Amino acid sequence: MSKAVILFSGQGAQKVGMGKDIVENYDVAKQLFAEADETLGFSLSEIMFEGPAEELTKTSRCQPALYLHGLACLAALKERVPSFEPVAAAGLSLGEFTAHAAAGTFSFADGLKVVMQRGQFMEEACDATKGAMAAMIGGTPEAITELAAECDVDVANFNAPGQIVVSGNEEGVDKAVAGAKGAGAKMAKKLNVAGAYHSRLMQSAQDKLSGVLAETEVNEPGIPVASNFKGGKVNGAAEIRETLEKQVTGSVRWVECIEALIADGHTTFIELGPGKLIAGMMKRINKEATVICIEDIESLDAAVEQLS
Repeated sequence: MSKAVILFSGQGAQKVGMGKDIVENYDVAKQLFAEADETLGFSLSEIMFEGPAEELTKTSRCQPALYLHGLACLAALKERVPSFEPVAAAGLSLGEFTAHAAAGTFSFADGLKVVMQRGQFMEEACDATKGAMAAMIGGTPEAITELAAECDVDVANFNAPGQIVVSGNEEGVDKAVAGAKGAGAKMAKKLNVAGAYHSRLMQSAQDKLSGVLAETEVNEPGIPVASNFKGGKVNGAAEIRETLEKQVTGSVRWVECIEALIADGHTTFIELGPGKLIAGMMKRINKEATVICIEDIESLDAAVEQLS
């Protein structure tokens, strides 16, 4: 079982201490962390290992941190299981950039620079707007989409059946929360986030990212990569740039991404990132799929046993 789809975490999965034991035990990971610190011009590794949590949680810090952590976990896995071959890749929101780096769409350093700037642009957009997000538990995609339109907010994430997130101005999100049960949701809960990700309030960040992506070298991925914006595979530099750009304000169609990968015959997935959040979503999308989670030495050892 040395073939699997690799999946990468999105913002919110970060935690202080992430990657520390991997770096202490694997030179290949240590080298990636050193390259990241040098590329960025500050010690991202120190923020990841030591915190404080408030600093790591900043959009401009957690996005490059998750990118680095995911690729370090993958590098350590490849060292332990040389026969391991990723057959496709996907990532949740920010994780899509990590997936592209893993697939060779862009170099580690180029991808890191893009992700760092994406985080900064989104942080600036959060500061300039009064946005909010809320999770809707239960309710059909059609009903929640209709509710969002009535409240003049956007659907940010289709994470799993019965798990949809709306995003936009605070007044509209509050209205959507109040109207959730009437739209068939069992529960609605505002999220503790800095702003309205994957909504029109991120337009300034999308516009700035467009310029950065235009100047970044983009190659044809070595393995298929699923696009959050498209809900399926992307090909060619132009489409990759466009979908990564539009993803900033567009909906994360995670259910469609996973269903497309399963339709291609893939049943084994490896989640690379803290917290096992993607594995939790997978149980709701497809109970038959196998998800192996890697976030530290202990989980890496367990994964190596399963893959051997």
